[in-house]
Amino acid sequence: MSVKVFLEVVEIRTKVASVFPFVVGLLFSMTYFKQVQWGYTALFFIGMLIFDLATTAINNYMDFQKAHSDVYKYEENVIGREKISPLLVRNMIIGMILFVLCIGLVLTYLTGWLLLIMGGVCCFIGIFYTFGPVPLSRMPLGEIFSGVTMGLGIFAMTVYLNTADKKIFYLAVDFGTGLFALQGSIWAVLAVFVASLPLIFTIANIMLANNLRDLDRDIENRRYTLVYYIGRPHGIVLFQLLMLSCYLIMALGVLVGLYEWPILLTFLTLPKILKNLKEYKEVLPQPRSFGYAIKNMVLFNGSYVAGLLLTFVWQKVR
Repeated sequence: MSVKVFLEVVEIRTKVASVFPFVVGLLFSMTYFKQVQWGYTALFFIGMLIFDLATTAINNYMDFQKAHSDVYKYEENVIGREKISPLLVRNMIIGMILFVLCIGLVLTYLTGWLLLIMGGVCCFIGIFYTFGPVPLSRMPLGEIFSGVTMGLGIFAMTVYLNTADKKIFYLAVDFGTGLFALQGSIWAVLAVFVASLPLIFTIANIMLANNLRDLDRDIENRRYTLVYYIGRPHGIVLFQLLMLSCYLIMALGVLVGLYEWPILLTFLTLPKILKNLKEYKEVLPQPRSFGYAIKNMVLFNGSYVAGLLLTFVWQKVR
């Protein structure tokens, strides 16, 4: 398998969806909690990226194995189109997951058991999102699982690692006595959850846009997603509401002290987002419609990152 084909199997172009929660989590730790742990952060980034590559490979592998359409299986799916051995893809996936497990165990040893639980839940969802007899992606829950796993999961673990010394949420375990204690700050946990909502919404919209575009083909392949149950018109409304809700979170965040004024930089993207939402509705279900979800995610989350960076600079110079 050539490098070019490997990058297509893991769909390297889509990895920005997992990088944004990581970067925003890092900057939020620096601006809100005033904490950063560069060593833990670098190690986690490697493991997170490799696991994201693995889950995408699982997606392509399972879509190839379960495809009912020969046109999709041998002309559209990269495994069939490039005549890649399914066994090779499977072994590659196993190798990447084992590598990520080793990184996870090291970070758990260094920071505490709660990371193992959070990481385990996210990895379980990531693997069984497309793997198994009833993959999560073939149910009307794909948007929820993808948004929460990446938008909240990656974000929360990044914050956890960078605030390990502060222990804003921490699980203490004593195997000698068999006792455990979960401790932390309710307000800190609530802050992490609210700050992750724009990430959850924009990532869920990627899956939603994919399902809105592929509704007919998904039905042909017996893949009954959320759009199958609510229909395209309601799916479009949901797509728009999720995107616009991100701005509401920014405004409320400033009012309650979650963010400082530089985060209002995100509102500069609103006119372009509104234009994209209008054009998206007009071109759906054409293949190029999916690109609008990616554009919106990159545009909004890029401004989210810029707002937090400007906040960090403002905190240093004021």
